[in-house]
Amino acid sequence: MTIAETYARFAAREARGVSPTYERLALAVAGDDAVLARLSTVPPAKQQPNLLFGVVRLLGGPVDDPVAFHDFVLANWPATEAGLRARATQTNEAGRCAVLLPVLAALPQPLALLEVGASAGLCLYPDRYAYRYGDHRVGTGEPVLECAAGGLALPAGRPEVVWRAGLDLNPLDVTDPADLAWLDALIWPEHTHRRARLRAAASIAAAEPPLLVRGDLVDDLPALAAEAPAGATLVVFHTSVLYQVPAPRRVAFVDLVRELPGHWIASESPEVLPYEGLPEPPSDAAHHVLALDGTPLAWTRGHGQAIDWFA
Repeated sequence: MTIAETYARFAAREARGVSPTYERLALAVAGDDAVLARLSTVPPAKQQPNLLFGVVRLLGGPVDDPVAFHDFVLANWPATEAGLRARATQTNEAGRCAVLLPVLAALPQPLALLEVGASAGLCLYPDRYAYRYGDHRVGTGEPVLECAAGGLALPAGRPEVVWRAGLDLNPLDVTDPADLAWLDALIWPEHTHRRARLRAAASIAAAEPPLLVRGDLVDDLPALAAEAPAGATLVVFHTSVLYQVPAPRRVAFVDLVRELPGHWIASESPEVLPYEGLPEPPSDAAHHVLALDGTPLAWTRGHGQAIDWFA
């Protein structure tokens, strides 16, 4: 797929109906030969829309006007390129806990959570957030994670978590203003609710920081998993992470995680973590597959805003 096709696909499948600003901007970049030429000089993993848009926002550039965006990128390409090469998309969306909750709540309690690609670890607190699935409420407090749900029995309560740890090549610290600014820059322009959610979730994490380890999802996972306390169910999980991992390492990770004790929860695009016999997704929008121990259970949306159970 060409860079232009990647941006057009992002506009059609991810941004449409979710962020008019990014849909318009991605379509403009798809037809912008000058910006595409510059993107071609960085590695393919650094060409993705979310990363480019986040870097420009972090630099104070405009994303609401494609012409102004074009001018900013060309005038500030050295800084933009440096940002692309140094950064990775680490969208630490706490809302994804809403699609994990039905599976986490059904596992033997208490849980020892280990997130791969944890960023700042905000998805390690499913026991601290409140949830609203239509008229069905779970838990109290802030933030409240809203999720459209269909086809499943909704959980009555939150899981009991006694240990939480994360593994990331570049873990972020929510108490560091620079790290929090990067997480904020990755939130799509219109999503003020997600910005408020980030601040609320960051406050929870700052009050009780998780164990975040800088490391590789294959080389360093067994040692961290071994630190989980006895008597708790180990749950290794990840959401929207494996697309950043080269295919051979994905295979090595899947082989490894299947051998660990406990359970494995994945919410990833079926293009990067494929399954046989999947039903058709609910719409043409981009969907991930929620799976437990390699068995697909449901279609989910990337920010945790919807879950459609098919298992």
